[in-house]
Amino acid sequence: MSYSHILVAVAATPESQQLLDKAVSIARPVNARISLITLVSDPELYNQFAAPMLEDLREVMQEETQDFIDKLSKEAEYPIEHTFITYGALNEHILDVCRKYAIDLVIYGNHNHSFFSRASCSAKSVIHTSQVDVLLVPLAGD
Repeated sequence: MSYSHILVAVAATPESQQLLDKAVSIARPVNARISLITLVSDPELYNQFAAPMLEDLREVMQEETQDFIDKLSKEAEYPIEHTFITYGALNEHILDVCRKYAIDLVIYGNHNHSFFSRASCSAKSVIHTSQVDVLLVPLAGD
């Protein structure tokens, strides 16, 4: 089966390159489009005592995430159609992006740490509620 638009769920970790490489290997032969989606952690989860600095933390985290996704896109050696930086429940954003941008494949990393364990949970939700294929890619270190 060939795909026309692939959405890759990435995080600010080296393993994201593996996911993007997998997407490129699927997309290149059929000239499919690739988009990236990532989740920014809410700084309120880290420290409730830093209320006056939360807005600054949000801005810094947004900038760092944007820098990461820009760098990943540049190093892809394949055009990236869209990048999405989200907050909250990743699965809801993925389902919304799939509907709005005609995504027909979502790629997730299967990992047991932080973002990827949450992404794996959201992958289950996407699998059960979506009309698109979901590919779970085993990541190094598992």
